[in-house]
Amino acid sequence: MQGGAMASPTTSLFSNPHKESRSLYCLLATSLVSVLFVLSFSSSPSSSSTSYRSRPITDPSPSSGAFSSVLLPPSPPSLAYFISGSDGDGDRIIRLLSAVYHPRNLYLLHLDLTAPQDQRRRLALAVRSVPAFRSRGNVYVVGKADFANPRGSSALAAVLHGAAMLLRLRSDWDWFVNLDAGDYPLVTQDDLLHILSFLPKDINFVQHSSHIGWRVFRKIKPIIVDPGLYLSSNRDVVYATQKRDLPNAYRLFSGPTGAARTRWGPHRAPGGSPTGALVGPAFPVGLPPVLCFILWQKRKKYMTEINAYPMGSVSGGLRLRWASSPMGQNPSGMSTPLLNPYKRGPKAPRRGGSASVILSRKFVDFCILGVDNLPRTLLMYYANTPSSHTNYFQTVLCNSIQFNGSIVNHNLHYISWDDPPKRDPRVLSLTDFYNMTQSGVAFATRFLNNSPILDQIDRELLNRGPGRLVPGAWCLGADGDPCSVGVDAEILRPGPGAKRLENVVVQLLANISFCSDQFDGHAILPLQQLFWQMKTAFTATSMADEP
Repeated sequence: MQGGAMASPTTSLFSNPHKESRSLYCLLATSLVSVLFVLSFSSSPSSSSTSYRSRPITDPSPSSGAFSSVLLPPSPPSLAYFISGSDGDGDRIIRLLSAVYHPRNLYLLHLDLTAPQDQRRRLALAVRSVPAFRSRGNVYVVGKADFANPRGSSALAAVLHGAAMLLRLRSDWDWFVNLDAGDYPLVTQDDLLHILSFLPKDINFVQHSSHIGWRVFRKIKPIIVDPGLYLSSNRDVVYATQKRDLPNAYRLFSGPTGAARTRWGPHRAPGGSPTGALVGPAFPVGLPPVLCFILWQKRKKYMTEINAYPMGSVSGGLRLRWASSPMGQNPSGMSTPLLNPYKRGPKAPRRGGSASVILSRKFVDFCILGVDNLPRTLLMYYANTPSSHTNYFQTVLCNSIQFNGSIVNHNLHYISWDDPPKRDPRVLSLTDFYNMTQSGVAFATRFLNNSPILDQIDRELLNRGPGRLVPGAWCLGADGDPCSVGVDAEILRPGPGAKRLENVVVQLLANISFCSDQFDGHAILPLQQLFWQMKTAFTATSMADEP
């Protein structure tokens, strides 16, 4: 009886045709609704293939009746700052730290061995005296410092030491930013983090060129010894009497350079070349080939002269100088919005490289801990090269198959040079404020301690009070010291500086030839795709912010 009683429900389930058809209908309906639900989410704008991440938010209210996907900005990145200085730069480092501070970032401060140990102790005490630094615990001071002679290789050793310490202190940062005590920001950290949040984390901002030209004799072939690597006292570099040959196992790259003057006349121009013909690799110092033209006309006997160089190493703007015939007629044929013609202009500066770089954490890890021997091989080569810190990262990046497609050929710094150029950049003053602001970049160099232009930058660009931190969305304190009380560092409040920096980054990514054009074009396609992703991301964010 028990067996029959247990079998009865099972028998009735399969023997009733109405119940069987009803169950099959429910199963098909449920499957169809599930498929439509998945398709609706996959086709929503929040899942578009842009470079930013969207986070869907569920509205649990009964009135909604469905899930709503809200487009939010991506999570902010984290930056690792290495700020270095020399004897007497403690106050400048604290001011720079206050101008670039954000709770999400990591900071390592370095006073080289030209400064006595007492200055490092006072620097550490100054850091401890700021409540925000003390509560967040993200600011460190190098206790065992190094020599950092910019004319030798000890400066490169100090930067690599700082990068290794930052990797050891925390591994969740995204970019390494190398700053000097003479640098200063032109945008807030909310502005910078907002723009970087739309970029892939493996991009490197390094200005470079493979056309080393005069550097072959000035900085590549000479052999030097930096006593800062083996002596406990500060000594200048020693030059050897012999010179070495250029390497053929890899190509050498240098930091930002200016173009040397180049003249073409009718007798030197290629046969049959029309006005405005492309010069290509014949043009010196690595300017984008699409911007290099031969300007001449066979019927008019005059010499043309082009001086094209980055205007203070800013967003690809180029100056043009023409030397025409005695009759004063300028040649025609130049037509590109990226060039600003001037009838007169300074001579193109022949300047050295720059240690100012913004490197991805992945690349820093490759240089410090990677199994590839390329970084160590180049480090041994540059150990006896003058000012190796201005060329090392450029050469490693460009010779690495893994990373030479991730370079944006700009370091986001504003630099101005004297005419004729000197070894160091020109000291910036109040007269440079307009050009700096219009450049749209993130940083500028070089400033004197407590220069009036720093006060103007604090007042008009950073909204920073004397002795205070730059206020951001994380600051909730009183008006006198808004950053004395902080909240969630995930929140950003970008301002006008973000828009200026956005224009620079979009222009850099749009101008394909301004990116890594040294590698037969294999890096062009990813950067071009990134440009359109950036445009889509910025447009979507702007539309989301509108009421």
